[in-house]
Amino acid sequence: MTALQIGEVSGIPGTPALLDASKFNRHTFWCGQSGSGKTYALGVVLEQLLLETELPTLILDPNADFVRLHESRASVAPDAAQRWREIDTRVFRSGASSDAPLHVRYLDLSPAAKAAVLRIDPIADAEEYNALLHFEGDAGTFDGARMVAALRSSGDAARMRLANRIENLQVLEWDLWSRGDASVTDVIAERPRATVLDIGGFDHPDESRVAALAVIERLWAERESRQPLLIVIDEAHNLASPEPRTAVERELLARLTQIAAEGRKFGLWLFLSTQRPTKIHPNILSQCDNLGLMRVNAPRDLAEIAAVFGFAPEELVARAQEFRQGQALFAGGFIDQATIVQMGERLSEEAGGDVRVPLKASA
Repeated sequence: MTALQIGEVSGIPGTPALLDASKFNRHTFWCGQSGSGKTYALGVVLEQLLLETELPTLILDPNADFVRLHESRASVAPDAAQRWREIDTRVFRSGASSDAPLHVRYLDLSPAAKAAVLRIDPIADAEEYNALLHFEGDAGTFDGARMVAALRSSGDAARMRLANRIENLQVLEWDLWSRGDASVTDVIAERPRATVLDIGGFDHPDESRVAALAVIERLWAERESRQPLLIVIDEAHNLASPEPRTAVERELLARLTQIAAEGRKFGLWLFLSTQRPTKIHPNILSQCDNLGLMRVNAPRDLAEIAAVFGFAPEELVARAQEFRQGQALFAGGFIDQATIVQMGERLSEEAGGDVRVPLKASA
C-alpha cells in the first residue's frame, strides 16, 4: 500500500501514524469543534495525498483557508518545497477583483438548477418554467441583458413574466457568471492535481451554493468518464444540511446525496469536514467509511458518531472530549486499526486562522 505519514501515534513518540492512500476510494467524514485544529489537520492529510499519490483533488473552500495551498512555509526544507511547487495547483477566488475569478456559465446549469436559481416552481410557475426550458442561447457569448431583452421583445406573456422575474431578482448580475469567459468546470474536467475554489467571498449568499451546484452537476453529468476525483468540502454543513431551506439548497443536496450513494463506482469520492455530525444530512453521513475525529465536547454529537461509525470503538470516541489541539482519532478502511494520532506539521500555508483579541501593550 501507499502509506501517508500524517503524524505520530499519540502516547508512543517516534511511532509514525499511517493512512492507506488506496482507501480514499470511499467517502470520508472529518469532524472537530472550533479550536480543535480541524482545518490545519485536514491540510496535513491533503498534502500527503498530493505528494504521495496521483489522485486529483477538488477543494470547496468557504472560508478561504486553502487559497495559499500552493505556497510552502518558510520553515520547509528546500527539497520538500521544490516538490511542493511542482504540484499542479489551481486556485480560483470569488469576487470581482480576483486575478483568477471563480466563474461558471449560467447556461451550463441543468433546467432544474436554472429554475432553482430563479425560484421558479415547475408546477406552480408552469408557464415561466416552460419558457425557461425552451430559451436557447450560446454559453460562449451569453449576456443576461440580451436574454432579458429577447424574452421581453417576444410578445409572449410567459416569456415577459420570466424577463420581469430575472430583472427583479437581479440574478444574472452576479459576479459568479462567466459571461462568455471560461468556467472553472472546464478546468476541473482537466483534473489538475489540486483545484481550490474559494466559494465564500461572493456578495449574494446564494452564489456560493450555486457555484458548488454548477461544479457538482457537471461532475455527476460526466460520471461515466470514471476519472477519479476527491471532492473535499470544508464546512460541509453549508452545502449538505439535513434541512435545506431554498430550492438551490435542495438541488445541491440531491446531487451530493447521489454522489454519496453511487459516486464510488464512478470515482467520485467525498471528503466532508464539519464541526458536528448532526449538521450533515444522514443519507450522506451514513455512506462514509472513513472517520477522522478531533475534539468534540457535546455528548450528543459523540453518541451520534459512535452510532453511525460502528467501526470506531466507543471508548475511543468518548475520549474525543479530552483531545488536545491537533489530536485526532482515525478509524475505518484507511487505517489498520482505530488509532489516536498527534497530527504532524503542515507544508503549506494556512490562509485562515483565528483573529486574536487585541491586548494592551505592556508598560
